[in-house]
Amino acid sequence: MLYPLTFCPIFHERVWGGRRLAELYAKPLPAGKLIGESWEISDRPEAASVIANGPLAGRTLRWLMEHHRDDLLGKAAASSGRFPLLIKLLDAREKLSLQVHPPAGAANLLGGEPKTELWYIAQADPGAELFVGLRRGVTRDLFASRLEDGTVADCFHRLPVRAGDVMFLPSGRVHAIGAGLVIFEIQQNSDTTYRVFDWNRAGLDGKPRELHLDESLASIDFNDFEPRLAASAWESQGAFERRTLVSDPLFAMEAWRCGANNQRIRFPAGLRVLAVVEGGAALSAGGRTLELIPGQFALIPAVLNETVLQTTTASSVLLLAIPGQEPG
Repeated sequence: MLYPLTFCPIFHERVWGGRRLAELYAKPLPAGKLIGESWEISDRPEAASVIANGPLAGRTLRWLMEHHRDDLLGKAAASSGRFPLLIKLLDAREKLSLQVHPPAGAANLLGGEPKTELWYIAQADPGAELFVGLRRGVTRDLFASRLEDGTVADCFHRLPVRAGDVMFLPSGRVHAIGAGLVIFEIQQNSDTTYRVFDWNRAGLDGKPRELHLDESLASIDFNDFEPRLAASAWESQGAFERRTLVSDPLFAMEAWRCGANNQRIRFPAGLRVLAVVEGGAALSAGGRTLELIPGQFALIPAVLNETVLQTTTASSVLLLAIPGQEPG
């Protein structure tokens, strides 16, 4: 019954958002709004993705989890009964708040949800940067004093980035996305964020956005100094090249690229998500073929015996495996 699935994007207006998701990926953004986030695959109480293709079009990911969970997930583990990941496109025309997501222990005490995530930089303006981790030597006491005098941004490690760079963010790592970035974000199915500092700006309602200073101090890993971007190398895989971006108990992700069309590679059974970064690709599985363009995501149910990826032009894709599976 199941086949490779696409979903209708769920758009979220953000004070730091823009309009580039329409320009780059033909997303049908609502008129006159600054869209910072497009939730591409979501099983949240407030936002359940709707299937866009095939016989199940109009059903939700929540419905799939309730009626076909084993066929969908296979060996992968659910997250409190929900699909384990939340997958987004981000358009940061302005920098985001300095923030942290709680690790599991802190989340349990604070009533939140843990969130580990990964950023794949799809587009970067000249001079774009990330704020990630602490500058070496910053202590909890120094951080707390900088919160009080408004200079806490000086405690953050800053990294210049360009398209193709990758940053892994385990829960507890302080961070912020700088201005001028478009990002593919993979994260645990969580929407708990504790804001440390928001640049003294107003939100969409004209009022300052809420800060969470006590929760932040309880969640930050104060031994996390100056993390680096993913540094793995490209490896030949037939007509393709493959690069491991992250291999973590929560999720594993690889980048694949090919400089020609009509190249194929086969993947065995297992729950996966494929995202097209550049070019075009077609997925064939379950007796169906699905063509994808940049900015599209396909969910490949675990029950499918084999999936064939075929390039339709020179292409770059991301391949994500959910816990219990391996990408290739």
